[in-house]
Amino acid sequence: MKYVVKSLLVAATLAVSSTLVSAQTLSIEAGGSASTTGLIPQSFAPYASKAGYDLQVVLDQVLTKSVLKVGAGKLDLAVTPPPAFKSMQAGKGPYSSNAEQSMELAKNVRALFAFQGSTMHPTVWADSSIKNWEDVRGKRVFIGPPAGAAAGQTTGMIEAASGLKADVDYEAIKLPWGQATQGFQDGQYDVYVAYFPVGSQSITELGLQRAVRLLGLPEGLTETDSWKTYENQSGVTGVNIPSGTYGDAVVNSTDSIDAAATSMMIVTNASMSEEAAYNLTKAYFDALPEMKQSNALLKSQDESKPLFGITAKLHAGAIRYYKEKGINIPEDLM
Repeated sequence: MKYVVKSLLVAATLAVSSTLVSAQTLSIEAGGSASTTGLIPQSFAPYASKAGYDLQVVLDQVLTKSVLKVGAGKLDLAVTPPPAFKSMQAGKGPYSSNAEQSMELAKNVRALFAFQGSTMHPTVWADSSIKNWEDVRGKRVFIGPPAGAAAGQTTGMIEAASGLKADVDYEAIKLPWGQATQGFQDGQYDVYVAYFPVGSQSITELGLQRAVRLLGLPEGLTETDSWKTYENQSGVTGVNIPSGTYGDAVVNSTDSIDAAATSMMIVTNASMSEEAAYNLTKAYFDALPEMKQSNALLKSQDESKPLFGITAKLHAGAIRYYKEKGINIPEDLM
């Protein structure tokens, strides 16, 4: 009997050891811990582990640089803004100083899936003179950090919502994300277009110190052709902030507020095995319902749009998954 028990223990130990050895370690660079660009990889990591992939998540990265590392084969995975990758392909924007190399590295990048990034929260002090978009004319507006895709997405949203153009109808202010909230509190700008998940404690905490107002998109805007054009060009989609989300911290929280949310994609190098790309994509969508249930900040994730905003070609492993699920894949992503 002792021999049998000992044999079973040895077998179990070998099985565990085999699992640990076979688990593949993958590095992934992501955004801030409080943003969806950081929350998604962190939330997904335990499920990826169950599928045999140990995700090493590195937060607070400059995502426009992370995708370059993926293209160069120096990083396994990265969260990437779709407009940033388009700039990389064209050697423009943050990639203009090294255009040829960026364009060449872009050829090595493949997408696995998309997810809804942070929601834009155009925020003003409730006691200010700004009650609507027209009141923003002539004011100072924080649009995002100096590098990255957010500034272009923000100014595009403002123009779609109001017709106001950056540095023509209002002064566009750029600062690093880490200084954004403090800059608003210090009066460096009148409008703070904050990027947070819907229901973020950051908005609540800001508004509890001094009540704020959110400037929503005009009613019906997201159904217009002009908005659809903006969506396709910027990787931004229309979302809704449900009434009561922020309580007394936001003076118009009793209203249902239409807003804009960015689309993000998880990318890898074309050299990743088809099996790994397939397993990771499948593991993510299998886990998403549970991820949404366990974290309120992920509830707005829409699994019905797995490819929305993607600008990179899909990895063969991801294509295999989507074909199995009967999901239509646009020709330009094949």
